[in-house]
Amino acid sequence: MNQPRSFRAEAVVIRHADWGESDRVLTLFTRERGKLRALAKGARKVLSRKAGHLEPFTHITVQLARGRDLPIVEQVETLNAYLPIRDDLVKVGYAAYTLELLDRFTYDEEGHPAAVFRLLLETLARIATEPDGWLPVRYYEMRLLDFLGFRPKLFECANCGRPIEPCAQYFSPSSGGVICPKCGIGLPGLWNVSVETLKYLRHFQRSTYAEATRARPDAESRKQVETLMQGYFTYLLERELNTPGFLKRVRP
Repeated sequence: MNQPRSFRAEAVVIRHADWGESDRVLTLFTRERGKLRALAKGARKVLSRKAGHLEPFTHITVQLARGRDLPIVEQVETLNAYLPIRDDLVKVGYAAYTLELLDRFTYDEEGHPAAVFRLLLETLARIATEPDGWLPVRYYEMRLLDFLGFRPKLFECANCGRPIEPCAQYFSPSSGGVICPKCGIGLPGLWNVSVETLKYLRHFQRSTYAEATRARPDAESRKQVETLMQGYFTYLLERELNTPGFLKRVRP
């Protein structure tokens, strides 16, 4: 059966790169097909009507025609530009981190549940509207791990399976979860996890977002949760992320 010449998609612009003299190659995350790349012809021209719709973090609908190598953008309309993000460098950093995680963990036109796309939109909206993006991003991290099959074990020891007691524990990135003190003796590659850090990680994992907002971690707990999560992502991806360094520079 012949495939249609063009198709319509709902998408978020992850990033773009210059191509040729006046074009741009876009990386999009779509509700219908997951991540894909597309060519926006003439998008770098001064009078281009498409350019303003194709900036990172923008939620769009786009009509794509099948091209020889990449789909070609025929029409595009902005659904939400998340303008408050663009006026605040810290919000830009959080939004860029959100997109970088998704970009690193996904492949072109690999199937993903529509829930991942919905999570992305909800997170961008929370970053745009809430005064502090820390919690929306931590909640996003935990849900993304769930959807992509990397849910960390936080309620039982990843080595022996016994329930985790309310005391300081270890975290093993290679085992994908918490290691109890008994199993942790002598095991290599473990990270220390305080009771407070584990409490918040478990709260984010088992809660709705409304429930998660009740958490009030202090500065040290926030730092430890963030460090552990980013370390786990670095282990899974086998490379460091770019945006955490930018966030450290722009956050007060």
